[in-house]
Amino acid sequence: MTEAVDQPPDLDPLTREAIAWVVRLTSGEATAGDAADLKRWRAQSPAHEDAFRRAAKLWKDFGTAAASLAEEQPVRSARIAPILGRRAFIGGGLTALAASAAYAVVSPPLDLWPSLREFRADYRTAKGEQRHIDISPDVSIELSTLTSLAVRSMAERPRLELIAGEAAITANAVAAGQLIVVAADGEMTAACASFNARCIDGLVCVTCLSGEVEVRQRDQVAALNAGQQISYTSSVFNEVISVDAQETTSWRTGMLVFRNRPLAEVIEEVNRYRPGRIVIANAVLGKRVVNGTFRRDQLGGFIAQVEQLFGAKVTALPAGLTVLS
Repeated sequence: MTEAVDQPPDLDPLTREAIAWVVRLTSGEATAGDAADLKRWRAQSPAHEDAFRRAAKLWKDFGTAAASLAEEQPVRSARIAPILGRRAFIGGGLTALAASAAYAVVSPPLDLWPSLREFRADYRTAKGEQRHIDISPDVSIELSTLTSLAVRSMAERPRLELIAGEAAITANAVAAGQLIVVAADGEMTAACASFNARCIDGLVCVTCLSGEVEVRQRDQVAALNAGQQISYTSSVFNEVISVDAQETTSWRTGMLVFRNRPLAEVIEEVNRYRPGRIVIANAVLGKRVVNGTFRRDQLGGFIAQVEQLFGAKVTALPAGLTVLS
């Protein structure tokens, strides 16, 4: 299905190129050399500099609208409003960008590109990639998209760290002792079990698929059996609930299943698989409830479906950025 989009009529080619630069630096694929390339691009002429300022203003305009939605969804606000660079870009100079570069490498705004910890991971997947790895004869892992995993130790008690993303982990009678998987400030322990672990935006969610998994965060502990799930953040350790384990791990079969989920959350997940980036600039639209199943390899028509189902206005910008309002 062809996606119908509104193209901003007042954007000249140079401004579109400038927008592409802004989006490039917030795409999750930016490199250290991009900042230097941008500096050279802006220095070509006053027209290039003016175009960049116009692009920054446009970025600010739809970012402000998206921020109103972010304020109403604080747990996931970091991925709703793409504010990267507004402080640096709007001022017009690269000084602020350079000053923030070191911090951005360690803790990138909005997690839009891999952090230093993620670069140090032993295993990483790109957007849309899925990968199976065997850590040892006793431990196998299925990595979902945009996932970073580090092997901290395989002696005595095997110890892994899920730095970011989602993984389905199977421990089959680990000979060296119980497997420990660290995620954020908590950990999972299992000797003979399968479980799904997700660590995104500071929220960790663990679902037991078979066997038994112990989840610990500081002095709080929960034991999960098959079909049970628990989530935690740095400040909250939630109650154990029963879930549909097949739905939780539908990503392993190439499907994305959503049941009574706000559109804003659905788009966050779709952004993890689909090229480009979708941004919601309408709080009411972001709250619309979605029930549906989508093939991971057929997300090209997702925007058209949202437009048709919810009457969303679709605005396409350069570099694969799409704004829904």
